[in-house]
Amino acid sequence: MLLNIVEVIGGLVLLIWGADRFVHGAAATARNLGVAPLLIGLTIVAFATSAPEILVSIVAASRGEPDLAVGNAIGSNIANIGLVLGSIAIIRPIELRSATLRREMPALLAVSLLTVSLFLDTFLSRIDGFVMLTGLVIVMIWLARLGMRSAATDPLAEDYAAEIPSHVSTVAAILWLLVGLGTLLVGAELLVEGAIEIARALGVSEVVIGITLVAIGTSLPELAVSLVSAMKGEYGLAIGNIVGSNIFNLLAVIGIAAAIEPSALAPSVLSLHIFVMVAFTLVLFAMTYDYDGKSDLSRLEGFALLTAYIAYLGYVLTQNL
Repeated sequence: MLLNIVEVIGGLVLLIWGADRFVHGAAATARNLGVAPLLIGLTIVAFATSAPEILVSIVAASRGEPDLAVGNAIGSNIANIGLVLGSIAIIRPIELRSATLRREMPALLAVSLLTVSLFLDTFLSRIDGFVMLTGLVIVMIWLARLGMRSAATDPLAEDYAAEIPSHVSTVAAILWLLVGLGTLLVGAELLVEGAIEIARALGVSEVVIGITLVAIGTSLPELAVSLVSAMKGEYGLAIGNIVGSNIFNLLAVIGIAAAIEPSALAPSVLSLHIFVMVAFTLVLFAMTYDYDGKSDLSRLEGFALLTAYIAYLGYVLTQNL
């Protein structure tokens, strides 16, 4: 198992570094082509931030292990809200001032409910996968229109404008894009190989490994980006990164896995994990809703999210190990 642990750690390191370079190259290329920063952030950066989960999904499904991809998508969404946003809010309360971001929150909730409706027959078919991938295209178009219509003074636009590389040549940007993509693919191969063998050695399902080990690992890029953004006072980026990533995790990651390898869903996905994910999404929506003209995620709310995530993770581990 030691070799498998090394594979997982090595895969995670490559995924984190590769995701950073992939986002850097994609964002810089789009900026050099004259795309508006907010549009880049809402579509290209959000999609690229989910690249580790997407590559893991492709590799896992290609190996005939779609449960790992499904567990990774659901677990990453739970970790992004409970672990990432919870930890960041404890360190520094997150103010939600962006009107654009407030429009994205209902979209995340709608996508989460769509996923539940497709899961209810306990089988993830190719039709389900194509429905989710069609939903991905629709969401991309909607986000693009949202980015073009949003006011230039939106704090989220200012945050993205400050962070997207502006002094990178197109050739260098494309090179980083390709290097990042190649690194992501190698990292995903190592991570999936190691994770599958660890699951077999421990006698647990790929869903459990996907929801715990793989999900936490692939959420590390979001944690790093959101933490740095919050410390800089770029609150829109801190939470916008998570909302966008969660939307793409469901539509792209699960959609691709179903399109490549249709499969029956593990009973625990329907009895526990998918509903925990929806519950975290609903709680985040309620916490960030503008009730009194002030919308933020306080330290107390961050502590509640992190505590709930630790309790959920503890329950999953004690029930399966």
